[in-house]
Amino acid sequence: MDALKDYVVPDDYPEGTICNIYYDTPDHELIRQSLQKPLYKEKFRLRSYGVPSEGSPVFLEIKKKFKGIVYKRRVQTDTSAAMEYLHGGSDPVVNDRQIMNEIHWFCRRYPLVPGMFVAYDRQSFKAVENPELRITFDRNIRYRNVDMDLTHGDYGIRLLPEDTIVMEIKIPGAVPVWLSNILSSLQIFPTSFSKYGKAYLKTLGTKSNSIGMGG
Repeated sequence: MDALKDYVVPDDYPEGTICNIYYDTPDHELIRQSLQKPLYKEKFRLRSYGVPSEGSPVFLEIKKKFKGIVYKRRVQTDTSAAMEYLHGGSDPVVNDRQIMNEIHWFCRRYPLVPGMFVAYDRQSFKAVENPELRITFDRNIRYRNVDMDLTHGDYGIRLLPEDTIVMEIKIPGAVPVWLSNILSSLQIFPTSFSKYGKAYLKTLGTKSNSIGMGG
């Protein structure tokens, strides 16, 4: 943060808790495939910013990764409508019908059930010269595989040691020289990490040092 202070400012939503329920097949096909690091992988999640109430906005999101590039396709609806849809009910009212059609196809392709709840406290920053360049810091990552309802709170088991922080850099294009110099001087190098993947492996009692895509 000391090195970044002259280059970034707080994002539009600088701090908050992000809650997710990752949906998967009953045998966890999506995360198992992701952990194998194929050229193409995909996940599906229900996301809220903070603990939602029944009428709060939430997001249905497909997250894809192809040859190292992440693509997100998501729609906004409310908690009750999203849960009704994910439990076999009618389509929710959303802000983008085309993306909802893609989500509907995805949900027909896979027999989705709640797979893992993951929450974390995030700080977000954007570059002064290029606001599309974002840097986020995730703390207190926790998970649970019971009580799979966003409205029931953001409690869970700690995923990483208390002093461990996950930093993500989202860059639309080439890394600017100033950022490259900072990362090099601090000996910060890219690594693969998946919050859902790590939680899945911990639930199974399996250890791994390198897992999946950012979650």
